[in-house]
Amino acid sequence: MRFLLSSLIVHAPHPVTGIQVSTAERFQDMIDKALLAEELGFDGFGVGERHERPFISSSPTVVLSHLAALTRQIRLFTTVTTLSLLDPVRAYEDYATLDHLSHGRLELIIGKGNGSAQRELFNVTPEDQWARNAESYEVFRALWRQDKVSAETRFRPPLHEAEVWPRPLQQPIRVWHGSATSRESVDLAARYGDPLFSANVTNPIEPYAELIRYYRERWVHYGHDPAGLAVGAGTAGYHAQPRSQDALRAYEPVFTGYLKMQARLGTEPVFPTLEDFVERSSALIGSPQQVIEKVHRYHAQFGLSVINLQADPNGLPDAEHRASLELFQSAIAPALRRDLPDPPWKWAPAEQELAS
Repeated sequence: MRFLLSSLIVHAPHPVTGIQVSTAERFQDMIDKALLAEELGFDGFGVGERHERPFISSSPTVVLSHLAALTRQIRLFTTVTTLSLLDPVRAYEDYATLDHLSHGRLELIIGKGNGSAQRELFNVTPEDQWARNAESYEVFRALWRQDKVSAETRFRPPLHEAEVWPRPLQQPIRVWHGSATSRESVDLAARYGDPLFSANVTNPIEPYAELIRYYRERWVHYGHDPAGLAVGAGTAGYHAQPRSQDALRAYEPVFTGYLKMQARLGTEPVFPTLEDFVERSSALIGSPQQVIEKVHRYHAQFGLSVINLQADPNGLPDAEHRASLELFQSAIAPALRRDLPDPPWKWAPAEQELAS
């Protein structure tokens, strides 16, 4: 099993103290988390893409390029790239360049994105968002694999024997399909034999497990070998301490902040109590053994081989958050790596594979 940390780079008041740091400080904090992820031995670090408040992750290629210069081994993920909002040619140019700058450590998770503000910003309607996502992915995929591409497109000017540079280092790049609620994204992933990454954050396990079962069905329908299938999943939160009661006590202010945010938004929380949140959500909160057992329960439903943890403390003191991540790598990850499978491919940077 492999483990990622990721951030959407939320820039909002601290959920406990109410203090909001500067934009520069928030970016630096995210950079520090990426460096910590490599230091502790996480397998990947992800940066999301959002084009609306309270996020400042509108330019993941710039952020990941900076991280590529500061790191050496950790794989760099987009969590997610909102292809429905982007010109696929321009996205290809950016990511092919980043692929070289990272020495072949780039992986994409694509998705249609959500939020009405960013749709309006890019003049994308809810009715055409799925079609835009699929078209952009098909163009992006062709550009990555072919020297010259022709495509009759609806949402950008058609391509006729187009040559786009630079050619990427990885042949081909791995593209995951992010999925929260949609069968369209699941079917697109299965059609092309691509891995699936379940959001697995907002709701209990059942709707996500149902989509993953559908993905497996469609994978076989399209004639792919089941041995090549891979599933990743997010988590709604993480905090571990040697004693479960200490982990719960430390996380209580974080959960209280979550409830206050739901109240401000006027939405009913899916998990109204911390106990319910720990029991029914994908959050990994408790002792190392409790976390290990919960991941096993999710694996039984999902067949997952990659887990994504939130890089941001979300209200926990930095020292406690770091200690919890250290505990993950010392007491949790070794057991999960031993017991659960890796994805069915190598994890090394492309330049190392090319040299071997």
